[in-house]
Amino acid sequence: MKTAIAVLGIGRMGSALARALIRADFDVRVWNRTADKCAPLAALGATAAATVRDAVADSDIILVNVSDYDATRSLLRRDDVAPLLTGKLIVELTSGTPKGAREASSWAGSQDASYLDGAILATPDYIGTDAGTILVSGPASLFHDSQDFFRALGGNVQHVGDDPGRANAMDSSVLSLMWGTLFGALQSIAICKAEAIPLPDLATQWTATAPVIEGLVDDLIGRTGQGRFAADADSLSTIAPHFSAFQHLRELVNSHGVDPGLVNAYDAVFRRAITAGQEQDDFAAMSLHLARQA
Repeated sequence: MKTAIAVLGIGRMGSALARALIRADFDVRVWNRTADKCAPLAALGATAAATVRDAVADSDIILVNVSDYDATRSLLRRDDVAPLLTGKLIVELTSGTPKGAREASSWAGSQDASYLDGAILATPDYIGTDAGTILVSGPASLFHDSQDFFRALGGNVQHVGDDPGRANAMDSSVLSLMWGTLFGALQSIAICKAEAIPLPDLATQWTATAPVIEGLVDDLIGRTGQGRFAADADSLSTIAPHFSAFQHLRELVNSHGVDPGLVNAYDAVFRRAITAGQEQDDFAAMSLHLARQA
């Protein structure tokens, strides 16, 4: 008998998840507040459910991909739905916080339902492909027992820990890297425009320096993990030359009236490190001034 999957939330990502499951020959039931969005999936073989209750009633796995955890609560914590979750696996692929995932897992347990939380590190076009990356956290046994289901969603679905909040925590960490790069690119573009530098020239320099930046990030992560903050023979750079070059950036931004918000935020971290007497330490020591205070 085919495993029955209820997919709640048929936006762009939810549709991609449902299509991947249909291609893998699961028995897929789909539900969305705007029912018309289910029609293309019904044409591919899914069952369009009129209500959430109808979608979950005879399903083995409940896959949720809606706007936020509040939306999930409004769908599942209803008198006509919650009793139907007993003995089933809830897989939450809605973006949220570690705290929210832990609370959702606790509630699922109170309903005698199983729970796994996930974070999708991919755009919809990657779902169901070998490069599709999804981080999953919660009991490892549940993850391994559902390998066929997860394999259908992507070739790089990873179990990252038994703590239900781990996937969301890792998601935010990776997104911090991404947004740091994207906002840095926006700052670069603003400077190029202010200095009349053609943007294709910036693209050329990005291609040339990206491997260097990647190496710096890898070194930063490695040294911080090892607690190697003092400069040594293997240091790629100390805080002092970064801070000196950074002041040139501040001056340039201010002289052109470019929004100073980003550079001011970076400057504040630099100055905390310098006030702490770490100007000659490895750049990794900057991590001490973003970490949670004891």
